[in-house]
Amino acid sequence: MFRTLRRPDVFPIALAAAGILLVTMGTRQSFGLFVSPINGSTGLGIASVSLALAIGQFAWGAVQPLAGALADRYGPRPVLTASLVALAVGCAVTPFMDSRFGLAMTLGLLASAGSGGASFSVLIGAATQRLPWETRGAASGFINAGGSFGQFVFAPLLQKLIQSVGWMGAMGAMAVAALAALPLVGRVAGPAQTAARCSDDSRLGPAVRDALGNPSYWLLHAGFFTCGFHIAFLVTHLPGEVDLCGLPPSVASSALAIIGLANVCGSLYAGACVTRYRSKHVLAAMYAARALLIAGYLWMPRTEWTYYLFAAGLGFTWLATVSPTAAIVGKLFGTRYLATLFGLTLLSHQIGGFLGAWLGGVAIVEFGDYRWMWYADIALATLAALLNLPIREAPMTATRTTPASPP
Repeated sequence: MFRTLRRPDVFPIALAAAGILLVTMGTRQSFGLFVSPINGSTGLGIASVSLALAIGQFAWGAVQPLAGALADRYGPRPVLTASLVALAVGCAVTPFMDSRFGLAMTLGLLASAGSGGASFSVLIGAATQRLPWETRGAASGFINAGGSFGQFVFAPLLQKLIQSVGWMGAMGAMAVAALAALPLVGRVAGPAQTAARCSDDSRLGPAVRDALGNPSYWLLHAGFFTCGFHIAFLVTHLPGEVDLCGLPPSVASSALAIIGLANVCGSLYAGACVTRYRSKHVLAAMYAARALLIAGYLWMPRTEWTYYLFAAGLGFTWLATVSPTAAIVGKLFGTRYLATLFGLTLLSHQIGGFLGAWLGGVAIVEFGDYRWMWYADIALATLAALLNLPIREAPMTATRTTPASPP
């Protein structure tokens, strides 16, 4: 795998895409650290702040197919540039909002849509069309690892900034980071491989209709819905869960950082696995592992080391699901419209994300803890593991960029 990534026609593109994802995912996955500070500053209430972040979860997913379609039509450069600017503006103006509506518009819509437009669907789609077929699995794992490393870097750094300069200053720092990623866009948006661009002459509309008529595509959506529910609930409410146990905020930020670091390893491993095993089996194993880990967590005492171990276990599968999910989409429908079709699966992911973030806030208000959310998470993860098994995953040949026939 690492020999593949060192190739001069692979490494610059993969590294630039990973760098952009490091910033966009590092900021987005750290928004949960701002729930308590924003609530304390504005007095809007935990449920209102959670609703704004839940809207952000949905906006991040809703923009993915749109950004993917624009990138497929006009190229990734304008999409990535506009998205990074939107992320910067959203973070910069959030401190000036003191109403539920204002917070929903800035942190919920503008910043989250900007993060989504410069995220997995566009970046992996752009890289896939610009890399040789035999390098795509390893490259997608490496790009995915960039997002996880961003969480490892940003979570403790932003927690320190919140404590030292306040949450408004930390928001400003995220805006500067988004603008600093703009020079990487040119490397990701270089010329595409001719075969990837021209081998499929079908238009976008028929390609989408073909995908929506495929039962395996819907099974993939259902599993990814669960992934979104799980991740959004944790990144939004893990600080609150830690606070309920009487532990300091640094435990939550450290746990989020550990999740990011563990997922660097998990993403790289998943990228290697998709070249050796059926991706649906990789996904089923990941979702089953999550169910077992959460069940184990509920039986463990609530100490800081419990959270660190729990974070390390979950982190290995955290966003490692992206590579095998994108691989299945590419195998079923080819790479020409991968950004759009994978973007639609990310929309399903974030519908789950909306529910995970919002219902977590409802749970703490109604029940005083997150117990029922953990039970729901176990049930959904188990269901996702089972739903991935019937997917009719087609093999990908060395020269194929259009869909293969299912076995």
